[in-house]
Amino acid sequence: MKTIIIDDEAHCRDVLRMQLNHYCPELRVVACCGSADEGREAILQHQPDLVFLDVEMPGEDGFSLLENCEWRRFSVIFTTAHDRYALKAIRHSALDFLLKPIDKQDLIQAVHKAVVHHPAASPQADTILRLLREQLPQFERIALPTFDGLRMIPVKDILYCESEGSHTRVFLHPSPKPVMICMALKDVDDTLRDKGFFRVHNSFIVNLAHMSKYIKGDGGDIVMADGRSVPVARNRKQEFLEKIEKL
Repeated sequence: MKTIIIDDEAHCRDVLRMQLNHYCPELRVVACCGSADEGREAILQHQPDLVFLDVEMPGEDGFSLLENCEWRRFSVIFTTAHDRYALKAIRHSALDFLLKPIDKQDLIQAVHKAVVHHPAASPQADTILRLLREQLPQFERIALPTFDGLRMIPVKDILYCESEGSHTRVFLHPSPKPVMICMALKDVDDTLRDKGFFRVHNSFIVNLAHMSKYIKGDGGDIVMADGRSVPVARNRKQEFLEKIEKL
């Protein structure tokens, strides 16, 4: 299978190429690129079967490269040091998602999947489930600033967040008392949006995994796992409904 590696870090390109040469003889690396522009040109020139694509690159990231690529008849395996991109990778039909430093066995399994499913137009159901289960660890924590320092909070325990001026109240399970953090809700949204959260209202962000039910209305209301009713803004209703239909 013709393969292209796109990563802005030279040592990452070199290491991955050596791993593929050693462990994955069914692949033939035809180009190694250091930027999205170089990668796009190589894709058009070689029309590869498989692309290993770094997420974070200066100027244009991997997701943007795919969105603006004229030729997309190839499978994609994302490579990144950050697991927060897993859900976004799914939306871009990634065949797999490898965390750096790349484990040998994970690489071999990903390549095997690429060979078996080639040509792959979209991720298989088991791929999506594995990404959700493995690449978004249930014990993943984020550091949120409070008045007296930083609070390390497990992402899975966040029920919803409520705006409080330039601050935000974070409601957790199973604690009945919210945590006040020194971040505006917009900044919290930027941090959580790719982790299964959705801003349903100017004043609220909810964890979609902790919804109990949705009550129809002008915008509607969400009953959360703690019994709290959270409003859905009228102008966010359609996007919210489309989001939960995909759960």
